[in-house]
Amino acid sequence: MLTYIPSPETGVWDLGPIPLRAYAMFIVLGIIVAVVLGSKRYEARGGQPSVITDIAIWAVPFGMVGGRLYHVLSDWHIYFGEHGRGFPPALRLWDGGLGLWGAVLLGGVAAWLGARRSGVALPPVADAIAPGIALAQAIGRLGNYFNQELFGSPTTLPWGLEISPANRPAGYAEYATFHPTFLYESLWLVALALVVIWADRRFNLGHGRAFALYVLLYTVGRVWIEALRIDSANQILGIRLNVWTSILVGTGALTYLVISSRIRPGREVIVAPVEEIEVEPVE
Repeated sequence: MLTYIPSPETGVWDLGPIPLRAYAMFIVLGIIVAVVLGSKRYEARGGQPSVITDIAIWAVPFGMVGGRLYHVLSDWHIYFGEHGRGFPPALRLWDGGLGLWGAVLLGGVAAWLGARRSGVALPPVADAIAPGIALAQAIGRLGNYFNQELFGSPTTLPWGLEISPANRPAGYAEYATFHPTFLYESLWLVALALVVIWADRRFNLGHGRAFALYVLLYTVGRVWIEALRIDSANQILGIRLNVWTSILVGTGALTYLVISSRIRPGREVIVAPVEEIEVEPVE
């Protein structure tokens, strides 16, 4: 009987000349789940479900670029420090490495532009898509399993993750099993999505508050998960940068929840954009 979680031998399968990478496939699957769930939720709120797809066409590519930029800039030493990997690996998204906050920032700007083009307000869209984003993250984290990355400190717990010697960080060569922090985050995100869906129905959340609740709950989980990780990261006052970012963003989300609920209680009414109707001339 295994007392640990074995790691996969590979995360890439060759389909002829085309390499199929687990990391990329899980990201794509997550995007599909987010769009499908978001469309259903937006339609239930009175909007046109196709709006979510239209906005995703803008938000997804910009979010991927923003996520990669945040990862490279926040962990610049991995690529450009002494003995760094260099510039080409910094562009290889499929090798792993997406920073959530960069994805949210640049993806959010693109979503705003997409919403303007679609003639809809962004807050109802954000509320509709929030649980889907959480599930997309949960699914995407499974790609870290195949890349053998983003694990935590050594552990002898029965759900410890076996890491091959080549992927163990310096100073941990004698340890075989580690905390699967990506799995902890994945499970946290699934629970988070369910809580947001429940709270949205129970409290009739609107005006961006469902999205703010998602952000708040995610940052709470990210703080304790980051505390378990042992991969190299920039630190401020001895605390990992992502912890500080989570605290600041989480505080902002909590502040928005409190102020918004007082200024704009209840849920807004979604007004679908009026489509132009071509009228054939009467002969």
